[in-house]
Amino acid sequence: MTGNPNPFTDVAAGEGRDRELVRLAKGGSRADLEELVVRHQTWIYNLALRMVHHPEDAKDATQEVLIKLFTRLSTFDGRSSLRTWLYRIVVNHLLNMKRSRAESRGITFEEYGRALDDTLDAELPDPHAVPVDASLLVAEARIGCTSGMLLCLDREQRLIFILGGIFGVSDVVGAELLELSRDNFRQKLSRARRDLQNFMQDKCGLVNTANPCRCAKKTRGFITAGHVDPNNLRFARERVTHVRDVAARVTAEMTGLDAAYAEVYRDHPFQKSPNFVAALRELLNQPEFRSTLDLD
Repeated sequence: MTGNPNPFTDVAAGEGRDRELVRLAKGGSRADLEELVVRHQTWIYNLALRMVHHPEDAKDATQEVLIKLFTRLSTFDGRSSLRTWLYRIVVNHLLNMKRSRAESRGITFEEYGRALDDTLDAELPDPHAVPVDASLLVAEARIGCTSGMLLCLDREQRLIFILGGIFGVSDVVGAELLELSRDNFRQKLSRARRDLQNFMQDKCGLVNTANPCRCAKKTRGFITAGHVDPNNLRFARERVTHVRDVAARVTAEMTGLDAAYAEVYRDHPFQKSPNFVAALRELLNQPEFRSTLDLD
């Protein structure tokens, strides 16, 4: 779906082209700056989406990151990889941005579990009463619910799990992006996995068939509560690219039980991002951005 190399492999894919685009953009080429944005906007957006849950909040976060890319590009001196430089900006922004609407509720695993218990089981809606196929409604419920579980992790845990558990980055890349030691990254990833797995093992029927919570049984309740809108599906699509299709696992660390739990999230759609090029062009018409990048 992205059409661009995965930036999270151990040897940053596409690094040579990225460096060339930076060189040309710093020399005044708007077209090459736009290509750089297109190469990375979908990866940034998908990281942001899993951090903040709501697509509109993810769109805002991605645009804020790209503005930082525009204004700081002249400071990239090539001593690190472009991947390291850019995605440290992404990581720091996602860790320090204002709280999203989903985060503002400050929900814990205990509260999330109670909310699931309080959602009554029910048969799926009458197919003639909803505008989309029931399978898409169930997929929307499944993706929305499991994405919501991520919000019970604190921001650092959430980001580390997204990188290491979902996108499959190695401890080398994870440590590089978060400026941690490899041991520290592995330890933090292990704790995030443990916290999430403990909840899912106790509550989620996707990973433990003994649990009564089933996506199809909860879908109608989620619709009633407003968590699933049949007229405006945020996550589910008829044709999707999954995370596992574009972010192949690059580390042997995810084995056994860890891999089984991570697969629930790697089965989520890898969403097509909004195209930020038009917003970029508008920004580049402002004198402060032209002077920062020395663009003509």
